[in-house]
Amino acid sequence: MARRRPGTLLPLELSILEAGLALHATGGDFYGFALARQLSGRADGSGLTSHGTLYKALARMTEAGMLQTEWEDAAIAEADGRPRRRLYRVTGEGEIAYRRATAVAPAALKLGRAAFA
Repeated sequence: MARRRPGTLLPLELSILEAGLALHATGGDFYGFALARQLSGRADGSGLTSHGTLYKALARMTEAGMLQTEWEDAAIAEADGRPRRRLYRVTGEGEIAYRRATAVAPAALKLGRAAFA
């Protein structure tokens, strides 16, 4: 398998950053399952093919410093009667990577920007 050049983002990674930045505008973090639902429902057919792919991308992006993560407060999850969620937030480095990637390849934005508006 060919390795990708450093600094290159996959379409899924662009979608994750785009969704994360849109959520930041409203002051929110995001979690994997909600993101998966959002990506799966894309009208342009470029949606998520596997939850495992999403979670691997989230882990890779966290390790690369594009996302930061923390666990949700246990009391909130318990009050809702569900397991705790791992919450993600796009870092400054992630925003820079997104802006750089979309400036170089604006066609990549045609992945369904309206799905996150």
